[in-house]
Amino acid sequence: MPNTSFSSLAISPAQVKNLASLGYKDMTPVQAQSLPHVLKGKDIIAQAKTGSGKTVAFAVGLLEKINPRFFGSQALIICPTRELADQVGKEIRKLARSVPNIKLVLLCGGKPFGPQVGSLEHGAHIVVGTPGRIQDHLKKRTLKIDQLKTLVLDEADRMLDMGFADVMTEIISHTPKSRQTLLFSATFPDAIKHMCRSIQRDPINITVESNHQQSVIEQLFYQIKKHERNNTLLALFEHYQPKTAIVFCHTKAQCADTADLLREHQIESLAIHGDLDQRERDQVLVRFANNSCSVLVATDVAARGLDIKSIAMVINYELPRDPEIYVHRIGRTGRAGEKGLAMSLFTDSEVIRLKAIEQYQSKPCLIDSPQSLDRDSSFKLYPPMVTIQIDGGRKDKVRPGDILGALTGDAGLDGSQIGKIDIFDRSSYVALDHDAARQALNYLANGKIKGRPAKARKVK
Repeated sequence: MPNTSFSSLAISPAQVKNLASLGYKDMTPVQAQSLPHVLKGKDIIAQAKTGSGKTVAFAVGLLEKINPRFFGSQALIICPTRELADQVGKEIRKLARSVPNIKLVLLCGGKPFGPQVGSLEHGAHIVVGTPGRIQDHLKKRTLKIDQLKTLVLDEADRMLDMGFADVMTEIISHTPKSRQTLLFSATFPDAIKHMCRSIQRDPINITVESNHQQSVIEQLFYQIKKHERNNTLLALFEHYQPKTAIVFCHTKAQCADTADLLREHQIESLAIHGDLDQRERDQVLVRFANNSCSVLVATDVAARGLDIKSIAMVINYELPRDPEIYVHRIGRTGRAGEKGLAMSLFTDSEVIRLKAIEQYQSKPCLIDSPQSLDRDSSFKLYPPMVTIQIDGGRKDKVRPGDILGALTGDAGLDGSQIGKIDIFDRSSYVALDHDAARQALNYLANGKIKGRPAKARKVK
């Protein structure tokens, strides 16, 4: 039995202790397979599903190489979306507690350019960002990566899907040839193979088993006529009555129409797709993560990088063209020791996609009939929480404790009525029980947070 303890790695005792304090006792398969190679300076190509622990796999390795006394950029992590970059940045900051005086800068679109320039002027050991904004800083020479030690491409397949191939090539041209390159991808299309050949040296290939156990995720496929798609979607909700769900669609229009359909039938849902501006995206993701939205209707690209702990059911409104994307989608349910449901609708024209999934998973797909679903027309799905937005955020030195203190103190709310608190640059979001929202808003109309008036409103 291989040793999966972090203490078995060639890392500092301080990092081993820090990992233990963060709840990391044993390595996940992707960590156990990749970290020994990463620590030896090898290039790697790791194929692993969402939730496999890949951030720790590359972050622990790159932190061991950082020289805190040199303030040039020593590690660059490129992510497809701002949400994923935020998530990765937070994780690395926690892992960097074991290394004194480490500075990390986040470079993402949708954020003001000036403050990022200011942060870079004082140096940064680690840079995490999205391709477009990193490219902007390189063009303006506000970012230098000519002394980079480690380059990480996280979710490289999504960056190619989003059209960032040329941008990534240009960014990589600014890095030294001596760098270590770590590439992580949920799927491994030919375009990724081609990229690896051009940017890596003798990479180690790591593939973590991406098929899901039937005992953890129940997969069922419903064969339908094209005109039955919406009715069967509603039947799935009425039969299984999940508390949370993601419905995957192919297009922006399909997302919007499907979310409208669900809301018309008292199933509260929000759509997330490429046409939303950054503020709208933030609000949708915050509400889904804090239990004030029960159903998310999403395209694959828009849903990438979601940090959602538990989703009861995933529904494929249509089967994806790539079986790896199917496996990646359904991996969002059945996490953290819970069982999950993965339901898929397909028509005669999609049978070839079904066969591809069977071949990829090396087992037959279980096909059921929509007639087997028990309808319950009285079923409604409303979230247990609501979200209020408060003016004032990170730039105003507002912390979660300030909001919690105001609401449980002067506003008189019980701590159990308050859910997740998310702090952004200039605003904050708080999930509250329905019956506590009015009380909180009444207080905030005249009350204060951190000694300052705080305007607040319910997010709809």
